[in-house]
Amino acid sequence: MADHPKTIAEAAAALRRRELSSSELTDALLTRTEAAQDTIGAFIAITAESARAAAWQADLDFARGVDRGPLQGIPLAVKDIIATHDAPSTANSRVLDRAWGNRPDATTVRRLRGAGAVLTGKLGLHEFATGWPDPSTGFRVVRNPWDLGRTPGGSSSGTGAAVAGDLVLGGLGTDTSGSIRGPAAYCGISGLKPTFGRVSKEGCVPLGYSLDNIGPMAHTARDCALMLQVLAGHDPADPCTVDVPVPDYAAALGGSLAGLRVGVPRRYFFDVPELDAEVRAAVLDAVEAMGRAGARIVEVDIPHAAAGNASCTVTIRSESYGYHERNLRERPELYGKHTRRVLIIGALFTGADLVQAARVRSIVKGETAAALASADVLIVPTMLGTANAFEGNDPDSRLGYPSYTGFFNMTGSPAFSIPCGFSMAGLPIGMQVVGRPFDEPTVLRVADAYQRITDWHVRRPPAANSFDPDDAKRHGGSTAAPDASALAAIDAILERNQLRPNDEDRARLARVYPAIRGLADSLRTADLAPQEPALVFSAR
Repeated sequence: MADHPKTIAEAAAALRRRELSSSELTDALLTRTEAAQDTIGAFIAITAESARAAAWQADLDFARGVDRGPLQGIPLAVKDIIATHDAPSTANSRVLDRAWGNRPDATTVRRLRGAGAVLTGKLGLHEFATGWPDPSTGFRVVRNPWDLGRTPGGSSSGTGAAVAGDLVLGGLGTDTSGSIRGPAAYCGISGLKPTFGRVSKEGCVPLGYSLDNIGPMAHTARDCALMLQVLAGHDPADPCTVDVPVPDYAAALGGSLAGLRVGVPRRYFFDVPELDAEVRAAVLDAVEAMGRAGARIVEVDIPHAAAGNASCTVTIRSESYGYHERNLRERPELYGKHTRRVLIIGALFTGADLVQAARVRSIVKGETAAALASADVLIVPTMLGTANAFEGNDPDSRLGYPSYTGFFNMTGSPAFSIPCGFSMAGLPIGMQVVGRPFDEPTVLRVADAYQRITDWHVRRPPAANSFDPDDAKRHGGSTAAPDASALAAIDAILERNQLRPNDEDRARLARVYPAIRGLADSLRTADLAPQEPALVFSAR
């Protein structure tokens, strides 16, 4: 079924017109998935038996006149850091206790199944939703359908690649500092990080407790709206969820930008040297297109955005280290090397660093709210550039670079990455639509209206690619000798925390130590007046 519907909305309409059955659609996508495992490699586990049973049930429900909503009979898949009863949950790691996954479905999965969705399997990710793939762990390295020699982004790499490769019509990702939006941008699809507290995290392995989110990834804003309708809502099992009404997200998609104020924060988000010129031009072109379609473009400012980025790094690394501390002490060798190193970085920050990060978080939350007082949404790039090649990539080299995704995890804002162009090399470019807390309807309205006047989101990767299987083994990194004083400082911290990494890890940690301390020290500049850190836990 080469001409199967490519979006959830199209498939939902076709199923109701009886132009195809859920069983036919599911079989077609399972066939594509199996064929793509040696190239794209998006799935850790394919649950064909339970998927076909769910598709059969959906067809039976349609025949009986039972309609559970737009997701009924739709093939979707789940990032393998979220529990499902019919497949192991691994977090793409040898560390996670396999008994963890022997439990009922996570709340989000249960809601999808209750809406009649067909779940075809568990999707690959960066180990524990962080780090960088390490082939020596035995897990597949997920590849970008647009260029198999490049990353699909992380950590929801499998979800981004599976949707872009038309292996599923949508999927669940998680986002702690951009792990939905990065793969969405790199793979040319749409991915929404909801407001913190909008979607339950119950049944999801944590990375950063105060930053984690679960959200939808699909081709279009409309499809993400249909998924969010099912996912959103208070969950007593997750104390982070907020008991606020869930609006009709699809009803907000009117197609018009008239009268909406689109804010552009140029400082930091558009003027840093690390931002690729093609990305900058594509996002600003999109802003101009919105202006021509009736939006009012306004200049806004978030003065301490750079400090907010540093605050995110301190927060996520500290929180993730807290979760993994015992395993890092007792069985560090089971982690992939990149994951192990990035987790140990959390030990290099102090308690004072984390408190100062929380204070800065309060400041940037207030500044973002002020910017959104004069604009309905903000438009910023999603990533600094297009998808990185596996070969020659050094994950440590970008430590301290600007990040346009993690900043909005710090503020808790809904942030939606959608395609807005392609590079000269034919790689997708994404931009973010950012809104006020719990105002996903406006974010989705803007994204949908933009997609009605552009065609970036309907483009698909080439049918075939070739790649070198050894590419993923060659992302080595710097081999320069670390500074002796940095190495001494590292050794003291490692001893204090009872961590015993190998010599290569020690050397790499020592090389990044100056950058780590630079990030922490940047939070102590004179113009950042102390704030009450407890304010960061305010739900609104």
